[in-house]
Amino acid sequence: MPYIPSSRPFIERKIGCTSREYLDHVIYWNGADLERKLYEFKKYFNGNRIHGDIHQMTLIKRAEVSEIKIVNFQNYKWHSQGNGFY
Repeated sequence: MPYIPSSRPFIERKIGCTSREYLDHVIYWNGADLERKLYEFKKYFNGNRIHGDIHQMTLIKRAEVSEIKIVNFQNYKWHSQGNGFY
């Protein structure tokens, strides 16, 4: 099986969300118009749209209140998975 990046589901979810919530309802005339409208949607999505998963906060507000956690890698250990593959 070929290598599949772990970020793929997140990318596909973002593309699907953008398509369902915005592009399916908007007419754009050319690439520049589409780029401008996607920029406006990004500002709305990050700054005005309330997300239920993060306690009814916007993404920008969540970024302001989130704590930075330092990870101590000495507390972790590699475990063999899948017949010797890590």
